[in-house]
Amino acid sequence: MVLSVHNDLVRAVDDCRVSQLVLLDLSAAFDTVDHQVLLCMLSDRFGISGTALNWFESYLSDRTRSFVYTSHTTAYFPVTCSVPQGSVFGPLGFITYTDDLTAVSEKHNVHSHMYADDTQLYDSSSLVDAESV
Repeated sequence: MVLSVHNDLVRAVDDCRVSQLVLLDLSAAFDTVDHQVLLCMLSDRFGISGTALNWFESYLSDRTRSFVYTSHTTAYFPVTCSVPQGSVFGPLGFITYTDDLTAVSEKHNVHSHMYADDTQLYDSSSLVDAESV
């Protein structure tokens, strides 16, 4: 991903074009993924259904969390948002959840590269076009 973005930007410089690059690094991004929205996206946008969708629902449901501070543990409470970090599904689930960002960038002819919670949006144009904006 980094090499692809770098290559595209270097090629733009070689072609005497100017580039705009936006780097997005969302804080606590994995914790913002709403389970129901993610399941709807898996079903509606990606066509996952039946046993496969039930597996994702089972994986995300009935999760709880508690905290330990100075040897005191809080009560467990339900978790309805977040994808488990450190899991194979975590980055994939987040990318699925944010897939609309890719669709919007494609609609506006902007290049995008995403991995987990890191996103690069960029485009290049001639100097004349850039000055007219």
